[in-house]
Amino acid sequence: MGFKVNCTSYLCCHNKIENIKMVHKAGFVNIIGNPNVGKSTLMNVFVGEKISIITSKSQTTRHRILGIVNGEDFQIVYSDTPGVVKPAYKLQESMLNFSKSALSDADVLLYVTDIYEKIDKNADFLKMVKAATVPVLLILNKIDQSNDEELDNLVEQWQTEFPNAEVIPTSALKKFNTDNIFNRILDLLPESEAFYPKDQLTDKTERFFVQEIIREKILKFYKKEVPYATEIEVEDFKEDDKIIRMRAIIYVERPTQKGIIIGHKGVAIKKVGVESRKDLEKFFDKQVHIELFVKVKKNWRSQEDDLKKFGYQQ
Repeated sequence: MGFKVNCTSYLCCHNKIENIKMVHKAGFVNIIGNPNVGKSTLMNVFVGEKISIITSKSQTTRHRILGIVNGEDFQIVYSDTPGVVKPAYKLQESMLNFSKSALSDADVLLYVTDIYEKIDKNADFLKMVKAATVPVLLILNKIDQSNDEELDNLVEQWQTEFPNAEVIPTSALKKFNTDNIFNRILDLLPESEAFYPKDQLTDKTERFFVQEIIREKILKFYKKEVPYATEIEVEDFKEDDKIIRMRAIIYVERPTQKGIIIGHKGVAIKKVGVESRKDLEKFFDKQVHIELFVKVKKNWRSQEDDLKKFGYQQ
C-alpha cells in the first residue's frame, strides 16, 4: 500500500509545507591567485563595499580579509588573500602563508587569473590548487580586454590544464558575469548555520581599514621600493557624535625613505593626509581629522616581533 497524506484540503497540505524549516547554507569562499589579476576587485563586487584596497601595484593586499554577505537563507564568508609571490623577505613569507592557508579552510575556492597571465606562472602553487578536494571555480578575469576568438582559446587551454575546475569568464571591473559566479557559489555552499552575526560585514576593525586606506594612498603616490617598505599603525582613534579624531604612524625602514614620505616642506605627506581623509569620511560617513607622523623602524619586514605586532604572524 502506498504512502497516503492525511489532508482534507489543499490548504492543509500547503500549511504543512510552509511549516517545513527553510534550509540555510553557509560557507567559506576563498579567493586566491597571482598578483594583479583582480582578486580584490572581485571581492568588493561580491561584498558590495570596498573591503580591500585596490591599486595597480603588486602586493597591494597583505592580509587575509573577510567580507561577509548575508541573505535570509545563506551566509557567504569571502576571503581575499595576498597575491602569490616567491618570498624575498619574512613579510612575503607571511603573505604566502595567508594564501596557502586559504587552500585548507575553504568550502569553495575561487582561483582568479586573467587573459594576460601565462598558465605556468607559479606552477607550484597551481599544483596545490589542483589537489584541492573542494569545488574550484577558475575565474578568467578581464575578458572585456579580449575578443571572442582569444577568449575561446583561453577557456579551452585552462579547461584542459585544470579539468576538475569550472572555468567562468568574467570582468570584475565591468561586473560582467559576476551574478552567475555568485549563483554558482550559492549552489555549491554546504548546509550550515551562519558562522557570524547576520549584521557583520567583516572580521577587521575600524583601525585596520584606516591603516589600509592610508597605505593605499602611499602605494598610489610613491614609486619604487618606498611603498613596500611602509607599514601603518593607528596610534589613537577617538570618536564622538560629530567627528573622528585619529593619529597614525607611517613606519619605513630607512631614514632616506622617511624623507621621501614627508617630501619637500611636508608637501608629500600632506597630500597623503588630505586624500586619506576624503576616503575616510566616505567610509565612516562622518567628519574626520587625521594626523600623520613618520618613524623609522629598521628592517621591520624581516623582524619577527615587528611582523607579529603588525598582524602578519600569530
